[in-house]
Amino acid sequence: MKNEWNAKDYTDNFDFVYKYGEGVMDLLTVPKGAFVVDLGCGNGALTEKLFQKGYSVLGIDSSCEMLEKAAQLHKELKFINADAVDFKLENKADAIFSNAVFHWIENHDKLIKNLALNIKKGGELVFEFGGKGCAQAVHKALEKAFENHSLKYRFDFNFKSIGELAPLLEKNGFCVNYAILYNRPTEQKGENGLKNWINMFITSAFLEIDENIKNSIIDEAVEICRPKLYKNGKWFVDYVRICMRAVRI
Repeated sequence: MKNEWNAKDYTDNFDFVYKYGEGVMDLLTVPKGAFVVDLGCGNGALTEKLFQKGYSVLGIDSSCEMLEKAAQLHKELKFINADAVDFKLENKADAIFSNAVFHWIENHDKLIKNLALNIKKGGELVFEFGGKGCAQAVHKALEKAFENHSLKYRFDFNFKSIGELAPLLEKNGFCVNYAILYNRPTEQKGENGLKNWINMFITSAFLEIDENIKNSIIDEAVEICRPKLYKNGKWFVDYVRICMRAVRI
C-alpha cells in the first residue's frame, strides 16, 4: 500500500516515530563496519544513527518526498528509491533494520521472502512496527464516523501478532530469537494532536472524499476518542508494537 507523505510535517511533528526506533537498534549484534540497510528509512534520521554506531549504511524508501528530505539532512549518506518487496542489493546485507514500516506492506510473505534474499546467511533482521490492535480506538472511531456519513471506512494496515508473523519468518529461512508485543500509548503534539495524527497517517481512507466531509468525519472521530485518549490536556494514540530479531539460517 502507498501513503502520501508530507516529509516536512513528519520531520517536525512526528519525530516520535524515529526517536522510539533508536531503542530498537540495540537489538542489532553485528559488529562495527557491518553493512546495515535501513529499510523504509524515511527522512534518514535512523540511517544517520546507524552510521554513528559505526555501520556501513544504505537507506531504502519508496517515497520520493521522504528521500528528498533525507538527502537534504544527511548529505554524507547513500539513499535509494525502491520498494521493500522487490528491492535487490548488489551485495547482501549483514543486517536489515526497519522501524515502523511493515504495517504499510500488504503482503508480508512476499516481503519476508525478499528480505531473506538480501541478507547474508548468519545475518540479522531487526524490526519494529504496528502490532495486533495498534491504534484500535482511533480506527474504531473512524469506522463509526464514516458510518455516520453512510460511508465505509477503508482500513489499510497490516498489523500482526507474534503468532502470525513468526511462522512466516521461519518458513522463509529465519530463526526468531527475540519477539515482543506490547502496548505503547504515544503522546501527540498540541491540542490538535489526534487530528494531526489522522491527517498524517490515515490517507487512503479519504481518497475521493469531499474535503468538508473529511473534516467532519475527523472531528467526529476525535470527539469519540476524547474520553479514552485525551488525558491531562494531552492526546495519546493507543499504539501496540511488535518488535523482533531473526537470524538468516
